[in-house]
Amino acid sequence: MEIRDMTALELGEKIRARELGSIEVVRNYLDAIREEGETASAYITVSEEKALAQAKRVQERIDRGEQLSPLAGVPVAVKDNICTKEMRTTAASRMLDGFLPPYDATVIERLKAAGAVILGKTNLDEFAMGGSTETSYYGTARNPWDFDRVPGGSSGGSAAAVAAKLAPYALGSDTGGSIRQPCAFCNLTGIKPTYGSVSRYGLMAYASSLDQIGTMGRDIKDCAASLALISGYDPLDSTSVMKEPFDFSGIYAGYGGAQGLSAGASAGSSGSLSGIKIGLPKNYFETGISADVKEAVLGAAKTFEMLGAAVEEFEIPAIDYAVPAYYIIACAEASSNLSRYDGIKYGFRSEQARDLSEIFYRSRSEGFGREVKRRIMLGSFVLSSGYFDAYYKKALQVRGLIKSSFDEAFSKYDMILGPVSPTTAYPIGGQIEDPLAMYMADIYTVSINLSGLPAAALPCGFDRQGMPVGMQLIGRAFSEAALIGAAQVYQDNTDYHTKFPESRIGENKGKRPEENVRSRKGGQDQ
Repeated sequence: MEIRDMTALELGEKIRARELGSIEVVRNYLDAIREEGETASAYITVSEEKALAQAKRVQERIDRGEQLSPLAGVPVAVKDNICTKEMRTTAASRMLDGFLPPYDATVIERLKAAGAVILGKTNLDEFAMGGSTETSYYGTARNPWDFDRVPGGSSGGSAAAVAAKLAPYALGSDTGGSIRQPCAFCNLTGIKPTYGSVSRYGLMAYASSLDQIGTMGRDIKDCAASLALISGYDPLDSTSVMKEPFDFSGIYAGYGGAQGLSAGASAGSSGSLSGIKIGLPKNYFETGISADVKEAVLGAAKTFEMLGAAVEEFEIPAIDYAVPAYYIIACAEASSNLSRYDGIKYGFRSEQARDLSEIFYRSRSEGFGREVKRRIMLGSFVLSSGYFDAYYKKALQVRGLIKSSFDEAFSKYDMILGPVSPTTAYPIGGQIEDPLAMYMADIYTVSINLSGLPAAALPCGFDRQGMPVGMQLIGRAFSEAALIGAAQVYQDNTDYHTKFPESRIGENKGKRPEENVRSRKGGQDQ
């Protein structure tokens, strides 16, 4: 089997067994990125020298017999809104073009301590604001299944990198579906963990009460292994609430993890979902969903029934208000969080500014893209004195109603099954000029972030054009082990997650939109 055909855990096992070397694996991926990377535009920055040096240090630790993680020596791609010390971190914005953080985010520190090797930083919607990776200052990332379609967003670059076999797994962030939707569009598996289970220290804030770092990979085992590495309490994050990291070692025990099963993981090891009760929200399937997506997700529900689970329809109240509530809250928090980028302390400063007020005005006008400015303006509006009660306060009340709806559902069901997106990946340019249509595409994902709940995205089929369809399993807070266990049973009995697009090296060259060829100045080895 070729190196790039292996899962992250398979690579880790080969490296530990000395059948492969970390440097060999990392160099293989770096060569692929150099040859094929421009096709999918998945990366903003590739740190070749640092990656090889890191691989050398990890290999030395392995050769000394140190007991590292199951992913030691395995390369990883990191979304470019997560700080990496002395490696360019831009949030895909002109505002931070060339910014070199003086510290690592907590999740990066934990990955490095576990022996992971960072290949580079992946493309995203600017400051994670978008659902297609088309708002990036560095150009649109492309879906490896069809280069004329979007890979989803905002973690589209991470998804494109894994789907194109330019990384075995990746980190993303999920504010309203930004891990799950790219996974659905690119036929990947991903986990948006419970809010507070993974440190946000070093994540460039979009909406602080919604943002959560998670993992993306080829199957649920890779996602579980990487999530276990980055989870747990962090005193640097005031919203960190979980004392100990997740332990999913029973699910990937064959790859060098501990042998004991963690609570809730037994479903993944038994091969049966007997006793599991799954809710299927019928109002998710009534309007606005494509026939192909509906058929694939309902087909997955039947598969869960065949595997022993009891699947029952129910209705989630207030779900129709989730999107407007989400965008009011998210934009309000964004307007506050992005006020730090003023052209004074760091980041872009306009050369045309002649005094202090012009520094603020011109730097923000020139440094931010159109979508970011749209959301800042909307957030400032709903927080203004005349409209706070009419919009922001009501959105918070709706958020409480949605959370109560999920609490009621979980008093009856162990988990909820639903679609990730109402459609499969759409053509580049198909929605970017219609922000309302793009916002409404988040109907199935934003309520999970508003409620702080975990969700796992899984491939479950293909539409008539051969584009992937994804579903999500939603659980009560901190029930990741149960979700992963059920997902493992599903993937043990289906093969959708094993499908990858055929390699079409260079097919995209010379036919990308003009904005997609913007110079990635300094994109190597920073």
